[in-house]
Amino acid sequence: METKGFLMNSATERALAFIYKRSFIYDTLNCKRPVLMPLIGYARVSTEDQTPLPQSQALKSAGCVEIHEEQASGGNRARPVLARVLERIGKGDTLVVVRIDRLARSLSHLLEVIERLEAKGAFFRSLTDPIDTSSPQGKFTLQVLGAAAEFERALIRERTKAGLASARSKGRIGGNPGLRARDPAALRKVRLARQDGYMDRLNETAQDWVPHVRRLRPDMAWEDVLRIINAPLPHERQWTQSRLLRAVNAYVRDGFLAEAVLGRAGRRDTDDRLPAIVAGIKGANPEITLQEICNRLEKMRERTPRGRTSWQPSSVKMLLERAERLGLLD
Repeated sequence: METKGFLMNSATERALAFIYKRSFIYDTLNCKRPVLMPLIGYARVSTEDQTPLPQSQALKSAGCVEIHEEQASGGNRARPVLARVLERIGKGDTLVVVRIDRLARSLSHLLEVIERLEAKGAFFRSLTDPIDTSSPQGKFTLQVLGAAAEFERALIRERTKAGLASARSKGRIGGNPGLRARDPAALRKVRLARQDGYMDRLNETAQDWVPHVRRLRPDMAWEDVLRIINAPLPHERQWTQSRLLRAVNAYVRDGFLAEAVLGRAGRRDTDDRLPAIVAGIKGANPEITLQEICNRLEKMRERTPRGRTSWQPSSVKMLLERAERLGLLD
């Protein structure tokens, strides 16, 4: 055998083959196994007549360990299933869709979702589009899309300014004529539209606060009710007292809560305050353990009856027994 000017006999050829084989086996045995991160699939259809089954099958074939299906318009950014997926997704996970339009219909929404994923250390992949943010090529594609989106926004701003200037030069004034004239019907229509949007947003978070308000008010002060509501919530979903009162007033106005919850809280003895708070936590979740109540109280920065910051299950048990004697537990 002759190769590149070197003459090799059969013995040399067999020796080189043996060395090559051994080195290949060594490299194979010592190479690191790829770390497989969870693939989370998201399938969306717009109407009830459509079925997400083809998307789910494609996502399953791609190796998705979880597949979430949703029936909602692509133009609607407030999608409950998508919101839960984005909230639960963790570091190293990858959100997978069959096509980009299953996730977002606009470039701005797509980039917004991907930014949320990147903030959590997660990735995004589209099976039929050249986007996979876990690869350099996918990141480059994303940067191109971001530049295109910024260019598009700049063009829209320029066209809008030019259109307004042209209209003003012709004596036309932009805006709703009814609102400019302070027409009561037009003002009422805008007010109702705003109220509807506000109520839709409240309904998405109602499970966080309505049960507590219904059970604890007016027996407990708003400050304590607020702390019980916020204790299990992440920081970005916590309420302020003014926001909570506005939400409660809106629900009372529409008949979802009794007007009595807005009543003035009665004066409570200082010794009864801690049993009332513990009873409120237990009432919201009857299956909660004593240790979990301890953790909740520490997160609320409540001090023990002896003034300590660290709670013990025995102290919580004592307060629950006292709350039961006071009739604070059902």
